[in-house]
Amino acid sequence: MPRMSALRGAALVLAACSLLAGSAGASTDGTSPPAARAAAITIAEPGQTAVYLAALQAPPLASAPATSLAYPADGSLASATSAAESVGSHSASVDLTGLSLFGGEITADAVAAHVDVGSADLFGGSGLTNLVVLGTPVDAAANLEVQLGDWGRLTVLEQRTTSASEALIALDVFVDSDHGGVPAGTRILVGDAEAWTQQARVAQAAPNRVAREVSPSGPKGLHRAAGPKSAGLVPPEPVHVKNALPRVVLPPPSVTPKLTAEGYVFPVYGPAGYSDTFGAPRADVSYHHGDDIFAPLGAPILAVADGTVFSVGWNKIGGNRLWLRDRQGNEFYYAHLAAFSTLAVNGAHVRAGTVLGFVGNTGDADGTVYHLHFEVHPVALLFLGYDGAVDPTAYLDAWQHLQDIRIAAAVWAPAVAPSSRAPTPGAILLQASDISTANGLDPASLERALLPIGY
Repeated sequence: MPRMSALRGAALVLAACSLLAGSAGASTDGTSPPAARAAAITIAEPGQTAVYLAALQAPPLASAPATSLAYPADGSLASATSAAESVGSHSASVDLTGLSLFGGEITADAVAAHVDVGSADLFGGSGLTNLVVLGTPVDAAANLEVQLGDWGRLTVLEQRTTSASEALIALDVFVDSDHGGVPAGTRILVGDAEAWTQQARVAQAAPNRVAREVSPSGPKGLHRAAGPKSAGLVPPEPVHVKNALPRVVLPPPSVTPKLTAEGYVFPVYGPAGYSDTFGAPRADVSYHHGDDIFAPLGAPILAVADGTVFSVGWNKIGGNRLWLRDRQGNEFYYAHLAAFSTLAVNGAHVRAGTVLGFVGNTGDADGTVYHLHFEVHPVALLFLGYDGAVDPTAYLDAWQHLQDIRIAAAVWAPAVAPSSRAPTPGAILLQASDISTANGLDPASLERALLPIGY
């Protein structure tokens, strides 16, 4: 849609300015987890970065004065004559007037989305005034569903409750068929407010008892990792996204917690290349939660720190994957491995530099260039689940590249699906040399010949 693409940059600038205004003075070491967030209007097209028309996140406490909103510039898709927001230590609110979606097909004189986890009246003051959908007045009620002709559906005052937060979306529009200049699968949220519970926010204060170090029954939606019960660690696994965007999340965190070069090593041994692709759009998990480190098939993959290995095995997206938790409680995700070393065992305690596996392209990387997908999940953001990842690029730039390692004698991997194009695990060539190039008349030629091929 040319008109949408041409104006996306301007809308993103507005979103970025609002987020920066809401995060001024926030801790740069990642020790202050989000308390609340609010977004006036969010437009999420499948396979694209979500556009936020005015958004705030606390801490610190912040508010945005009333301002008019339009997207695109003529407001033909979404507009509001006035929109104001605020976020606090346990509350978030969005108030709009003069709302219009799809050129007047959905209108409301006023929209209010209020969440306060510190109040007995959790969603007090929330509602819509004079809501009209496709020319028909609608009495707003919690979780009311309205069909939008043959092209979409709408949920009014959608309430979402989890063990960590409370949220309210005043209007949640899902486009089933191309309509109004946006493709099928597009989602538009109006008045999206969420506040985290105090229990979730203080979980970071006890890194040895983080929410995902759970009892056998565990919180809803979480399951124990396979392996020794003593490990007791459950990863925030990536979940495949149907229609690209089943939910809209906050933009990727921009904090950089202190994980210094001391005690940490680069996760791939030998020649490797990478660039900063964190936050890039991804159709299957909404955005890229890490960086891809490109290296030859079978290049050794290393533990980046002293810590505990867990969730070793296979999933649809990551293929052969594992997690590592360091002594401070930070977690690291490794995906698309060709195979594991014999030291990659659930509950194993390893030292920085231990070989855990080997570079491949399993999972949804099947058929792509061999690489390691690597993520950093700081302990302070673990309660956010899989979306608590931060940009690993600065860490990769700083961490030490090991020059000499000891490689385990054996490897293993789960069975590969018959339809997979990934190499079958087995004997993986880790290093080779060719002495046929040596010349007895040149003593230095033997030394050169014994160098690994490619050097």
